[in-house]
Amino acid sequence: MAVTVSEFNSVVESLWPTEFAEGWDAPGLLSGAPGDEVRRVLLAVDTVAATVDQAVTGDADVLLVHHPLLLRGVTSVAETGYKGSLLATLIRARCALIAAHTNADIVDDGTSAVIAARLGLIDVQPLIQGARPGTGLGRSGRLPEPSTLGRVALALGDLLPATAGGVRAAGAYDQPVSTVTLCGGAGDSLLGEPAVRASDLYITSDLRHHPASESREQSLHGGGPALIDIAHWASEWLWLDTAAAQLRRALPELEIAVSDLNTDPWDFVVTQ
Repeated sequence: MAVTVSEFNSVVESLWPTEFAEGWDAPGLLSGAPGDEVRRVLLAVDTVAATVDQAVTGDADVLLVHHPLLLRGVTSVAETGYKGSLLATLIRARCALIAAHTNADIVDDGTSAVIAARLGLIDVQPLIQGARPGTGLGRSGRLPEPSTLGRVALALGDLLPATAGGVRAAGAYDQPVSTVTLCGGAGDSLLGEPAVRASDLYITSDLRHHPASESREQSLHGGGPALIDIAHWASEWLWLDTAAAQLRRALPELEIAVSDLNTDPWDFVVTQ
């Protein structure tokens, strides 16, 4: 029996309910005809020209992404702009576009939880509790055995796909680390959370100069975590395999693939 876009989206909704997304977020079905048949699905972090082309040339019926294409309001989807062009390409190919963003971040097998599991953290809890038990933004836990900042940074380098920015750390290489807090994606807004301040290490992406500097200065003054900054795309790409496995279990008749394209916006760095 054929699966429709509407039925596929219902499964997505059951796994990552949009009602629990952050108020500023815009996940869900963005484009596509509800009655169209779904046979192939491609998962990616970003809706960009490369992943849209991969979906269309691969005859995907749905492109399921983490980041919503229309997160911020637009007044035109004319093909003179890249968003309008991407939408037009998908619509012409009858490939629906669905996003699971903060509604996928908060679940117990979401973006942050996947990083925590891959690091082997134990006693894992959300940093900020969600409306449902076991859900929430970020994760906190502890390493099975004490380690150091340098060894954790190296472990992340092995776990994550390679990016130009790599893994950046603030703190002494041999600084002891036992308790770890983390947030997949941009997480410097959580630097002031009590669990983050009390941890030995905070891992996130897109750490800006001033929040990172102030956090480090405060740690010298009265305690606080070492910091590790990882690429935003890489931190969330790890979740795609978990999401694909969940979709395969729910809809075994579908062909579910994960994009292997690196959509991190940075191409190279120059060291001095």
